[in-house]
Amino acid sequence: MAFPKNFLWGGAVAANQCEGAYLEDGKGLNDADMLKGGNVSTPRKFSPEIEQGVYYPSHEAIDFYHRYKEDIALFAEMGFKCFRLSINWARIYPNGDDAEPNEAGLKFYDNVFDECRKYGIEPLVTLCHYEIPWNISVKYHGFSDRRVIDMFVKYATTCFRRYKDKVKYWLTFNEINCALVGSGYNGIGVVTDEEYADKSQRPVDELKVDPNVRYAALHNEFVASAKAVIEGHKINPDFMIGCMIAHMTNYPLTPDPKDVLQGLNTMNFMNNFCGDVHVRGEYPHYTKKLLSENGVTDFSFLENEEDLAIIKEGKVDMYTFSYYMTNCTTTHEAELGAGNVFMGVKNPYLQASPWGWQIDPLGLRYTLNLLASRYPHTPLMVVENGLGMIDKVEEDGSIHDTYRIEYLRDHIKAMKDAIEIDGVPLIGYTTWGPIDLVSCGTGEMYKRYGFIYVNRHDDGTGDYSRSRKDSFFWYKKCIESDGEDLD
Repeated sequence: MAFPKNFLWGGAVAANQCEGAYLEDGKGLNDADMLKGGNVSTPRKFSPEIEQGVYYPSHEAIDFYHRYKEDIALFAEMGFKCFRLSINWARIYPNGDDAEPNEAGLKFYDNVFDECRKYGIEPLVTLCHYEIPWNISVKYHGFSDRRVIDMFVKYATTCFRRYKDKVKYWLTFNEINCALVGSGYNGIGVVTDEEYADKSQRPVDELKVDPNVRYAALHNEFVASAKAVIEGHKINPDFMIGCMIAHMTNYPLTPDPKDVLQGLNTMNFMNNFCGDVHVRGEYPHYTKKLLSENGVTDFSFLENEEDLAIIKEGKVDMYTFSYYMTNCTTTHEAELGAGNVFMGVKNPYLQASPWGWQIDPLGLRYTLNLLASRYPHTPLMVVENGLGMIDKVEEDGSIHDTYRIEYLRDHIKAMKDAIEIDGVPLIGYTTWGPIDLVSCGTGEMYKRYGFIYVNRHDDGTGDYSRSRKDSFFWYKKCIESDGEDLD
C-alpha cells in the first residue's frame, strides 16, 4: 500500500470563505469583509467602508458558523481523517490590538474542534488565512508596522494555550508567498492612507504598495511566524507547526538556456524564497538579487541580527502547500495563461479549466520530488488541491461531477507514485474545498469546488441546504481504500 497507515486524508476551508456571521458574537471586521464579489473577467473590488444593501461574499458565505455540526458530520461520513480550517483572527481579537480575547469567539472554535474530535477527525488549523483584522490595516498599515508582530504572536499563543489538547497540527500564514506579488492587501494587510481616505471602490489588484514596504511587511511575517513556532513548542512540544506556500511550479517553455535560467529564477522567487526562510531558517543566497529586481532598495532587514536569530530558531516542523496548476516561463513572445495570483504563459501540452487554470497532475509528482530534495527529512503535506467548475443540479437533485473525480483521481495517482516509487515523505492531503464555498480569487459561488453542494448563489439567493455530489461517494471510497480504489 503506497499511502502511509496514518495518512491524513481530508479537506480544507478558510473562515472568511465559509463561516459567514461576519459581525456575530463580537467578531470584528477583517480584510476579507471589505471585498465585493467578481468573476473570471471582473476583479473583486475593495471597499474601505461597508455599504449597506451591497453583497459582500464573506458576510454570509455558506453559514458554516451555524451549520458546522451538519458539515462536519458530512465530512465524517466521507471518512475524513483531517479537516483543515482557519481561525478568524478578528473573532478572537476583534481589532487585533485588543487587551483581552473575545470569549465567544474562542468558544466557537472550542465547539468546532470538539465536533471534529467526536468523529476522530484531526483539525489542521491555519492561524492567518487572509483574515487580518481590518483595524490592523487601517491603524497600522498591516504587517508593515513591527508592532503587529507581537499582536500576531499574542493571538497565536492565545490559540495555542486554549486548544493545546484539541489541536496538534498548525499553520502560521496561508500562502505567505502571495505577499510577493499583487496588491499585498490580503497577504500583508497593507492599505495606504490615501486608499483609505479616498473612500472609493477600486479593483483589489489596483491597490498599490511600495516594494520596500511590501518586503519589510513580509519580513515581519517571517519573524511573527518564527516567534509563534517558538512559543507554540513551549506550550506543547508535540505540536506540528508548518508553513503554507502557494506552490506555483513552472517549466521553461523552450530549451533555450535563457528560458531555463528565467525558469529557475521564477521558481526561486515564487516558491523557494519563502520556503527556504521557513524551513531552513535563513534567507537564501539569491535574496538581494531577486528582490532588487522587484524594486527593493532597502535591505536593512538582512542586517537585523536579532530577527535573523529568531527566524533561525523558529523553523517549521513541516512544509505544506497548495497545488492547483503549473505555468511556463519564457523570454520569447507567448500567450499568457490565467488563474491565481502568479501569471505565466500557456503550456501547449495542457488543458485548462474555464477559469484558465492549467491542469497538470504529473506536475504534482514533479513538485513533490523537488520539495523532498530541497527539504530532506521535512514532512510534506498537500493542503489545497481541487477543481473549481460550474456544477449542474439535475431535476432529481443529483450532481454528476465526473470532471472533478477525474481531476482528483489523476492527482492522487501522482501522489501515490511520488510516495511509492520516489520515496517522498508525504503525510497528508486535504482537497480544496470539501464543500462549496466563496472563491477567494473571484468571490464567486458560481465557481464550485466541493464534494458537497451548497444551495447558495451569487445573487444572494438560496437556502444554504447541503447535498452530496457524485464526487462525495467517490472520495469516501478513496479514503476507505487508502487511495487504492480510485475507479
